[in-house]
Amino acid sequence: MTTVIAFIGLGHMGGPMAASLAAAGHRVLGHDLVPASVARAREAGVEAAESALAAAAEADVVITMLPAGRHVLALYRDEGLLAAAKPGTLFVDCSTIDVADARAAHEAATAAGHRALDAPVSGGVMGAEAATLTFMAGGGEAEFARAEPLLSAMGKKAVHCGGAGAGQAAKICNNMILGISMIAVSEAFVLGESLGLSHQALYDVASAASGQCWALTTNCPVPGPVPASPANRAYRPGFAAPLMAKDLGLAANALRAGGIDAGLGLRAAVMYAAFAEGAGADQDFSGIVNALRGAAAPQNG
Repeated sequence: MTTVIAFIGLGHMGGPMAASLAAAGHRVLGHDLVPASVARAREAGVEAAESALAAAAEADVVITMLPAGRHVLALYRDEGLLAAAKPGTLFVDCSTIDVADARAAHEAATAAGHRALDAPVSGGVMGAEAATLTFMAGGGEAEFARAEPLLSAMGKKAVHCGGAGAGQAAKICNNMILGISMIAVSEAFVLGESLGLSHQALYDVASAASGQCWALTTNCPVPGPVPASPANRAYRPGFAAPLMAKDLGLAANALRAGGIDAGLGLRAAVMYAAFAEGAGADQDFSGIVNALRGAAAPQNG
């Protein structure tokens, strides 16, 4: 069934996601504040809408992929996106935002006569381009069932995690695991270098032993062992370090709010915040290995 979709936010993640929906046969009306992003999406089969509100007015489903919760809430309420949409429109927010903001967006949508789902993603730019993302969804079962075919066109897995905000909760927990794991893997490679161990030897052992994890076998932080990893492209993102810093910041806020003693999660948030503000500002999050070395350039083992 062809669905008319308004897709707001056509950046590094949103652009490929909107293209996947268009490739699946849906009519996608896209909008972004950056003209170059709109142009790239148009080349991939997305129709350019003159505004977010114009796109929403025609849509059955509105998908947003925006930087932060304040942008989602401002667009929904202050800028009139909810008011512009037809009654009963399904709003799916794929941004990664605070759980409280996700619940506020859900409440605003339902109060305006619409349906809502928070559905943040995991998989980074490569996953968006390959349509292999994982979606973590929060909201009603009926809303999830309606959105699932669209999520499947953009990814390989969609999990209904619970009520409003549950998708965001799952996302920040998952990325806390990822951030901690990447630091651990990077520290192991730096230690291995100091002991004269080659990158390949450490990878061959750890990838087949108890050290195996996604941060090692898919997004390896050193060049060589995993050809597709950003380490082989001068740490061009991938999943940008500032985005990891943002997600870990959300996790840290939730940890503090819940009174949870999670030393590794809090320390990872501090480390990635410093990295993202410095050398990692335009790097993949795996580039933190260079900060751990105290050097700006990768070393080959």
